[in-house]
Amino acid sequence: MDHRVLRRLAALAVAVLFALTTGCTGGSVQGRPGASGVRDPFFPKAGNGGYQVDHYGLDLDFDPVKGQLHGTAVITARAEHTLSSFNLDLSGLEVESVTVQGADARFNRTGNELTIRPAEDVRRGEVFRTEIDYGGKPKPVTDPDGSQEGWIPLAGAKGAVGVGEPVGSMAWFPGNHHPSDKATYDITVTVPQGYEAVSNGELRSRSDAPAEGQGQGHGDSQEQGQEQGQGEGAGSGGRTVFAWHSPEPMASYLATVAVGKLKVTTGRTPSGIPVYDAVAPGEAAASAPVLGRLPEMVEWGSGRFGPYPFSSTGLIVLPEGTLGYALETQTRPVVSGAPTGVEGTLLVVHELAHQWFGDSVSPKSWKDMWLNEGFATYAEWLWSEDHGGPSAQQHFDAYLAGDTAVDAEAGSDWDAFPPAAPPGPEDISEAPVYARGAMVLQRIRQEVGDEKFFALVRGWAADHRHGNASTAEFTAYAQEKTGHDLKKVWDVWLYGKARPKAPQGVRSPALTP
Repeated sequence: MDHRVLRRLAALAVAVLFALTTGCTGGSVQGRPGASGVRDPFFPKAGNGGYQVDHYGLDLDFDPVKGQLHGTAVITARAEHTLSSFNLDLSGLEVESVTVQGADARFNRTGNELTIRPAEDVRRGEVFRTEIDYGGKPKPVTDPDGSQEGWIPLAGAKGAVGVGEPVGSMAWFPGNHHPSDKATYDITVTVPQGYEAVSNGELRSRSDAPAEGQGQGHGDSQEQGQEQGQGEGAGSGGRTVFAWHSPEPMASYLATVAVGKLKVTTGRTPSGIPVYDAVAPGEAAASAPVLGRLPEMVEWGSGRFGPYPFSSTGLIVLPEGTLGYALETQTRPVVSGAPTGVEGTLLVVHELAHQWFGDSVSPKSWKDMWLNEGFATYAEWLWSEDHGGPSAQQHFDAYLAGDTAVDAEAGSDWDAFPPAAPPGPEDISEAPVYARGAMVLQRIRQEVGDEKFFALVRGWAADHRHGNASTAEFTAYAQEKTGHDLKKVWDVWLYGKARPKAPQGVRSPALTP
């Protein structure tokens, strides 16, 4: 057969195929599903691919007596490629309806994955709005290390708290639950009269709920006094709506809502940052001395680490026994039981230091956890150094010597593994991530001196403000910022598997006021 005929037939076949394809798709490229997970080395199913969230609008209605939560989540995101479907993380809770760009969307559940199929593909670069109505009795999530997070009932009292590190926020709202996707938040919470609902950021308004319907808007903001909302006298069926606004980007594990009969106090730091504290009544008297120093702690942190990165601050003190840990929820850390004495002071210093390191500068993956905890532990050492206690060098030496008289944690297994390489997800809150992470920072200080070290710390917080960063980015930044070759520090202290030894010929740096 004539080869020219074959070529003409082949060209005709391609043309027909092209016409059929464009006729089916309207001339556009067909979308593909977003990934169900971002392949985090420790939590591979956490988060989702194909989009980035810009904003969460959460409207929550919680009955603290029945433990029932109803929520509407409005998620504004931007598609990174054309999406035929996409996933959100949600644990438990029943999904009642989903819309995308105002049109009903099909959805299904598999484990903690909520897969949504919009009526039309979401185009690459398109900003799209997804609304999910959901409800039920939220339950805790158990971490690989056995601790619990998610939606936790208050110990010995009616109420609950939402805490999320690392993946527990999926127990109370659907989202892209990985720290690499940060967004702004508006959280509105409706609760029975007499209860407080405390969240992140600024309280925009506190008002009576409408007589009919649930969570239907909120009136003008009420001026917050020095002390209010003591949780007495629950009224006769009335409800209160609290509207909270977080204007700075936040990783979802840092979002919180605490509902209970809490005592609220407000004030300002010396530099004018609003303070909003909420304390379980049974913990109020014992908490008062340490809470009274919170404005001082924020000012001290600003001096050491650079300007405070958020528009408000405060602390939530829950009934003792509610949680087995404290958590650096953004702008308003959560502690369980009254923080008292030196230990309680250092606990609050630690959680406030996370506002710079962990909250503003968040990890790119959960393997980078030492960038949160190493810095916050080092902040404890600096506070001690600046307030008449052992210096950071003395803490460092105490760990090497196992001297628990200087540091009670010096006898821990701080050398069990390198801080930048925890063996598994159950290890990201273990001693090497905290203490040996802090020792890495002290080794940098020993090598470069105080002036360059504190310039590095402040520069890291400023240059990565409200973003994410990895260990590799930190090591490169530290070398560039200080002008020193720190390879031996990384090889021995950050990544080395053997127990590090005291560095030879290193003089303890002068104390810096």
